[in-house]
Amino acid sequence: MLLSDDQVRQLFVHLETGQSDAFFAHVADDVSWTVLGTHPLAGEYHSLADFRGSTFARLDRVLREGVLLRVTHLIVHGDWAVVELEALSTALNGKPFANRYCWVCRFAGETIVEVRAYLDSALVAQVIEENEASS
Repeated sequence: MLLSDDQVRQLFVHLETGQSDAFFAHVADDVSWTVLGTHPLAGEYHSLADFRGSTFARLDRVLREGVLLRVTHLIVHGDWAVVELEALSTALNGKPFANRYCWVCRFAGETIVEVRAYLDSALVAQVIEENEASS
């Protein structure tokens, strides 16, 4: 089954509206998710639970409204999607968390099975350093 732009956009809109559970319902339990960079969240995760617990949950604790992401660009080809996103969140200290992401996602049907995530490492390190102690 070939993915359409609309299918991928509809999946990712859940991240913009704070419905991350609805998004993650379309991610395999044994997903291979690599977060690139040199920051506290970087690493290779081999399960959805490990990824969410080590990244989204940690960011949720230092962002006022949790992790909110909006798609800015999207390319779909076969079972791959390249999704550029921007963060819509504010840190606990009041600073905007204006991060940009690029997720390269491989799908099996309508389920994400692999992701390589690129982001601003310095900004992630800064938001954690400045806000984690107060969370």
